[in-house]
Amino acid sequence: MKIHEYQAKQILTRFGVPVPRGEVAETPEQAAGIAERLGGHVVVKAQIHAGGRGKGGGVKVAANTQEAREIAGRILGMRLVTHQTGPEGRLVQRVLVEETMPVQKELYLGLVVDRTRACPVFMASSAGGVEIEEVAAKTPQLILKEAIDIGVGLLPFQARRLTLGLGLPADLLGQAVKVMIALARAFVETDASLAEINPFVLTDDARLVALDAKVNFDDNALYRHKDFLALRDLNEEEPLEIEAGKHGLNYIKLDGNVGCMVNGAGLAMSTMDIIKYAGGNPANFLDVGGGASAEQVKNAFQILLSDKNVKAVLINIFGGILRCDRLALGVVEAAKAVGIDVPVVVRLEGTNVEQGRRILAESGLNFTVAANMKDAAEKVVALAS
Repeated sequence: MKIHEYQAKQILTRFGVPVPRGEVAETPEQAAGIAERLGGHVVVKAQIHAGGRGKGGGVKVAANTQEAREIAGRILGMRLVTHQTGPEGRLVQRVLVEETMPVQKELYLGLVVDRTRACPVFMASSAGGVEIEEVAAKTPQLILKEAIDIGVGLLPFQARRLTLGLGLPADLLGQAVKVMIALARAFVETDASLAEINPFVLTDDARLVALDAKVNFDDNALYRHKDFLALRDLNEEEPLEIEAGKHGLNYIKLDGNVGCMVNGAGLAMSTMDIIKYAGGNPANFLDVGGGASAEQVKNAFQILLSDKNVKAVLINIFGGILRCDRLALGVVEAAKAVGIDVPVVVRLEGTNVEQGRRILAESGLNFTVAANMKDAAEKVVALAS
């Protein structure tokens, strides 16, 4: 689950990470009032779930209260396009108004889960203020890493090693270590999947401050943090993914034109791969689960067909817990209820596969039954194009 910058900063503050003074505004008048309380000279930052806001025109410095009002008026309501939003952009509904800071140096701090090491990894870089992916691609030697044992957290000697690697003055060692340990604690204790400060700045008056912050939570751990659910902004999420979640379906929208309905995450990934190999592009990841009912299949069809880019649908089912004959009955029932107006290719394998294929063939509906995955992918790609 993603949250906004201002929400991330509120959480990091609880753990002792220093952030600039600031408040959130939803109108230009509110922005002006906040700017006045902060002394007039502020930065106005669009709040959307995407990076690259500054390059897209979503971060502007205001010299006074009136300018803060004008800038907020331009940013609020704009559709901000960045490299992470896609060409459709995101509608800006709130801005963060913060005090400006005299920056001497920009650094990077971040934590992610390293699945190879099976532990969190703390990353630090002297190349702050730019995308960490760009740093990794061009100057990977500038990224310092420390693996974290979640039983003890980031240890002081690790934080000191990172601080020295960043080239910070010796008199800032204690301050930097304290912030790094606080950030690592926040990552582990909130069950985050990402915690990032970019830039982490050294000010002219020798303070270390999180000028920006990004935190993502592990959805599977939200049952331990029910208060975080209130931070969710549904306006920033894909409507079809929200709808799928209501029905217990695992759905992720993609950019292709071949809709996929599959049982099992591994088979779903393989299905998307083989569609690509056949020259097509999957429109989604959709796992209906091992015991999908006719109602779930119906809901899955409705979600798939709500995507106007879908030109054909591939149903790829391995019958184990979910027998092929039951799946076929559910598909027929759902197709009649929903009213499908695109070609549908079905590949069944597993328990009672022959009965399932016979049910589809005798349904009177225009299903294309495939012999295997390769055959299914080639047929659905041809129908979609």
